[in-house]
Formats: sequence, structure tokens, C-alpha cells
Amino acid sequence: MKRLLAALAVAISIVAPAHTQQAADAVAPEAATGASARQIVRAERQMVSAAHPLAAQAGADILRAGGSAADALVAVQTVLGLVEPQSSGLGGGAFLVWYDAATGTVTTIDGRETSPAAATPELFLGADGEPLGFFDAVVGGRSVGTPGVVALMAKIHDSHGKLPWADVLQPAIDLANQGFAITPRLNALITGDRERLASQPAARAYFLDETGAPLAVGTILRNPDYAETLTNVAAGGADAFYNGPIAATIVDAVTSHTDNPGLLATSDLSAYEAKERPAVCAPYRGYEVCGMGPPSSGALTVGQLLGMVSHFDIAALGPDDPESWRIIGDATRLAFADRGRYMADSDFVDMPEGLLDPAYLKERAALIRRPDALPADAVSAGEPPWKKADLRIDGFSFEMPSTSHFTIVDSAGNIASMTSSIENAFGSRQMAAGFLLNNQLTDFSFRPQSNGAEIANRVEPGKRPRSSMSPTIILKDGKPVFALGSPGGSAIIPYVAKTIIALVDWNMDMRQAISLPHLANRFGRYDIEAGTPALALAAELEAFGYEVRIRDMNSGLHGIAITADGLEGGADPRREGVVLGD
Repeated sequence: MKRLLAALAVAISIVAPAHTQQAADAVAPEAATGASARQIVRAERQMVSAAHPLAAQAGADILRAGGSAADALVAVQTVLGLVEPQSSGLGGGAFLVWYDAATGTVTTIDGRETSPAAATPELFLGADGEPLGFFDAVVGGRSVGTPGVVALMAKIHDSHGKLPWADVLQPAIDLANQGFAITPRLNALITGDRERLASQPAARAYFLDETGAPLAVGTILRNPDYAETLTNVAAGGADAFYNGPIAATIVDAVTSHTDNPGLLATSDLSAYEAKERPAVCAPYRGYEVCGMGPPSSGALTVGQLLGMVSHFDIAALGPDDPESWRIIGDATRLAFADRGRYMADSDFVDMPEGLLDPAYLKERAALIRRPDALPADAVSAGEPPWKKADLRIDGFSFEMPSTSHFTIVDSAGNIASMTSSIENAFGSRQMAAGFLLNNQLTDFSFRPQSNGAEIANRVEPGKRPRSSMSPTIILKDGKPVFALGSPGGSAIIPYVAKTIIALVDWNMDMRQAISLPHLANRFGRYDIEAGTPALALAAELEAFGYEVRIRDMNSGLHGIAITADGLEGGADPRREGVVLGD
């Protein structure tokens, strides 16, 4: 093993046997680094990899009861919304990439939030015409879009569920009534956001004690309002969420905020639709890397990045060679330049058909054939082929890393790779009916235009903000071999791409690939994960001409490899997730 893998080898000294349900240390929510990989988990037929032990257990129980991956998806997501409320939940949105074993096809479901019908492109401009500060926009009702998770869950359950809808919601209902213990990670996140949570009455009452202190580790937190909401949805389906008292409660929380009211209306909820869309698939070294298309930029940007990297022998260089990371880093920068100019909700914005065109990506890759880092003035959006060339201006939007990803394989071979989010940690800090509401509208560009040219990812009524969420299923010869994804804001894209390169080029197993230290360069500065062997590459990357920043890079990668001998799962040691198998 080379330098980066050697550190992993020290931590991975025991391989779990077949049928092992979870790694021995998996329930400990330690803040592990990229060097502290957990044991690999193997199973014969079915598996869940999710960001919290209770959520993974709920999904595994559903599979063992004869449920499908669609059934387990509902159980996992609704439990995550309870025990990991800062990351995802009923008040947010999600993207699902689904492999249907019966037909051998990959499809996607878009459960992204939509902007209110009353929204205008100036939503995040202040009285002076300048963009608001991020948290000035986030906290309150202004940032809340129409939630999409419930519609997505109902849509996939209607088409692929085997167990009754009420049964797959019951684990979260029971847990909400019984309560769950506050973990060290949740306590730390509450502590870090204490001031903003304390400023919002409902969030303060839920996350802080009577003295205003964050709920202590081990405190049993019950949520009867969440249980009641799910009980109503169990009885009335998604319609009970998007119409009637629940919808009215959401709208009241958004519009009645004293300082920063929003525009959401009950008509926005009743009109919401989760959309099935074709998967976006890109070739990489004989594999098909399939993911979510617009309004996600995930599959296109990951596909562009990999398409450029494919012109270099990354396998021979290996993960220890700084040249590998120069190539990956500059490919990421070029892909992000295209992302910033062209990518947005394709229901509203025409995009170039040629973003994944092989000839175009070969041309972009040629820019990287140099001995040093691309200078800043050499990194700009390219000119991919398209039929209708619209004037576009580069845009920037905030995208914060509070999200969750889980992967499920059922005994029939169906696969769910789903990333869900409320955007910033604790979203808008507004609670309604037992759950936090998203702040996903701040994923739009705050500034709608520049010098008379419109920014693709500007606010428009009913539009879905651009996302970096990248749930992925990878095929080889038409058969699924890997499924994975991660939280992390715009860093999701390099997290997922790096993991794919580790799996395909560096022959790592899923737990090694997930645990490999992070190095990511989206906009010119090279971020290196603190406390990992990747620090040894810092000086060499600086010698290439990069500015280097050492920081925590708290991904939440969860993936499953589908092999000839069964399933192999990995959970990110940087969070508290686990893998459970049959």
C-alpha cells in the first residue's frame, strides 16, 4: 500500500465475516478522520448504509420483514428526519437514483424544493439592491421552499413498495413517541448553532433546555408533534402533508415570522409534484456513472470531471502522487466553471447538450496538460456544443454542507441511492408540525443578473434551485457494481468523484475509498483534510502553485459495492453512520 493507504491499513486490521450486521465500533459517533476507517461489512442479499444507527436499523428491519428498497427508503428517511434533524427531513427535499432490478434500468426522482409562486428574482436583494448576508436571508421564512421529500417517498413507494405505507412509517412514529438519545454529534451541532436556535421560539423549545443550554449528550428527546404528523401521513398519504392542517401549519410558520417572513402559500404545497426524470450517465473507463440531472448539477459535474481525468493515467500515478491531485483538482475547477455558468433547473433554463460531449471534454482536458496548476485566469467556462446558445453570465450561490445520504440494496437487487437535505444545518431554524423547515431557496443566486445578462440559477416562481447533491449508481456491462453519495454542499461533487476514482482506478474496496483522506479544489484553493496523511501532500501542491488550506472536511459518504460474492458496504467514519446487512 502506498502512503495514504498505509494509514488506512493500520486501522483496518479485521475484516468482518459474511452476515456481520455492523462494525464493532460503528455505533460510536466519534469525529474520525480519513485515516480511521471502520471494518468492512459484507452481506449476501440486502444491505443498508445510512448516517445514523437508528435509521439504518429501521431500514434493515423493513428489509428483513420482506420490504423492498423503496419501503426501507421511507423508514430510513423518516427516522433520519427525527434523529438527524439538522440535516434532512419532511421539511426538506431530496434526489433519488433508483435501479430497477426487474427491468435493468436506472431512473431518478426529483424531490427538490420549489420556490413560491409569488417569488421574484429579487427575493434575496435588500432595500439597497444588494444581496443580503447569508444568515440574514436564511433565518426566518424568506428562505423556505416547498418541501419535496414526502412526495418523493410516496412516489417511489407507490411504484416499488411491497409493504403497506403505514407500516413503513411506523418505526419513526414509535421512535418519536419513545424518544431517542442525543448523540455527541447532535449535541455539538446544537452547541455550534445555539445563538440562532435560541432566537427562534419553536427551535429553542425543542433543542435547548429550560436554561437555554444545548440538550446534553444522552438526553432522551421525544417529539410527539412529529409522531402526530407521520400518523396523519400514514393514514392520508402524501395528500395529508400537502393539503389540510399540516400544510397550513407550514405556511403559518413561514409567513408569520416577525423579522423575515416568506412567501410560501398553501397553493404552493398543493401544486407540488415530485418528478421522475431520466438519469444522466457518463462513461468512465468502461463503467457508466449514473446520477441526477438538473436541477442537480451533480451528475453533469461529476461526469465532466471524470471525463477529463479519463485522459490521464491516474491508476499508474496512484493516490500518493501529487500529480494525481493536480489533475483531479484542475479538472474539478474546470467542471465547476461550467457548472457556475450553465447549470440550473432545466425546466426553466436551456443548457448546452454537449456538457458531456467526449470531444469537448478532451479539449478541456488538454488545458491540464502542463507541469503546474492552472492560473486563475485560465479557468473559465468553456463553449460546449449546443443548439441554442443563450447568453450566460457566471453566477455564484451559497451551498452549505448539511445533508444526508443513504444507500439501500434489497434482496431482489433493487437499489436506492438517495441524498436529502434541508440545506444549512437546522435549515431556516423554523419548526412546524415537529420538523425543521428548509432554507433551500438560498441555493439560488442572490444576484439575478450582471451587466444585463441573466444568471441561470436565479430565483423564478416555481423553479427548483441548483444543487450539488450527487446520488450515484455505477454500472459495468449494464449491471450495477457501486452505489454511493455524500453530503457536503458543493464539496459533494469532489467527494463523490474522488471515491469513484478510488474504487475504479486505485482498486480500493468501498470502506477504503470512503475513508480515503479528502483533497478538493473547486474554485482555486486546495482544501486538504485536517489530521490525515494527506497533509504530506500540502507542500508539493503549493509547489504546483496552489494556495492550500487545511480544514475539517466532514463528508458523510455511504456506499455499497455489488460484487459476484455479495454486497460490501462502507459508512463514513467522519460521522456516526453504520452499515447493516442480512
